[in-house]
Amino acid sequence: MKLIRKAVIPAAGLGTRFLPATKAQPKEMLPVVDKPAIQWVVEEAVRSGIRDILIITGRGKRSIEDHFDRTFELEYYLEQGGKDDQLKEIQALAEMADIHYVRQGEPRGLGHAVGVARQHVGGESFVVMLGDDIMSEDSTVLHDMLQAHQRFGRSVVALKEVSPAEISSYGCARADVVDGPIVRVEEIVEKPSPEEAPSNLAVMGRYVFTPEIFDVLDRVEPGKGGEIQLTDAIGLLLEEQEVYGYCFQEGRYDIGNKLDYLRATVELALQRDDLGPPFAAFLRDLVERRVGE
Repeated sequence: MKLIRKAVIPAAGLGTRFLPATKAQPKEMLPVVDKPAIQWVVEEAVRSGIRDILIITGRGKRSIEDHFDRTFELEYYLEQGGKDDQLKEIQALAEMADIHYVRQGEPRGLGHAVGVARQHVGGESFVVMLGDDIMSEDSTVLHDMLQAHQRFGRSVVALKEVSPAEISSYGCARADVVDGPIVRVEEIVEKPSPEEAPSNLAVMGRYVFTPEIFDVLDRVEPGKGGEIQLTDAIGLLLEEQEVYGYCFQEGRYDIGNKLDYLRATVELALQRDDLGPPFAAFLRDLVERRVGE
């Protein structure tokens, strides 16, 4: 089977969960340690062998394009100042992948954003990675999902067990185990109440789709607020072909969630060789002082 070589990153959302920080800047550009969230996502795609990346943007998202573009004034300043390491890091941003952009036009839901990518993707299978969902650098979730797609030739969604109180914030899947972390999705619903949820398996922000997803997206009826839900499209796709899930538990952070954003900043900083030891010492001292109060 042909290897997947294209990724789509929807990044047109308004980021209302993180207001007021996102009033004048995209949520995807919120810094996590010293990199914006969307850079973590692009680097994850590149680590998995994908270098053709389409970012779906909207109004007020120009800084995303600027971030991955060349900045000759800054490069000149770094070169003249002898800051070679920083210069190489900045230049690498523009060279790590072939990044393309298209505007969604209006915020009509995740499904509509994915549909905008149809012309770029063509008739190939492809990856969808949400721009405010990041994975730790040692995560193999996307790589393993690509392997599952190679094995079965069908779409694969990332799944994670969550508490009943959390399930109403996600798409939810009922699935049967196939092999280890791989399951076969039998049913999928968008943001069910805890009482109506078919399981505790929540759909996370990583998908591998066959190109047939575009045809079913055309048939999805708009839901609340006129939005086209990607989960509803997956439900329609299930009527035509099998859809698999890849279950995982660790290494994922929702940057749109304030508590998860703080957790990502702390945990990912602790993994750094240059920041981890002194930051861990600071945290230990902070905890000791707070306990002593």
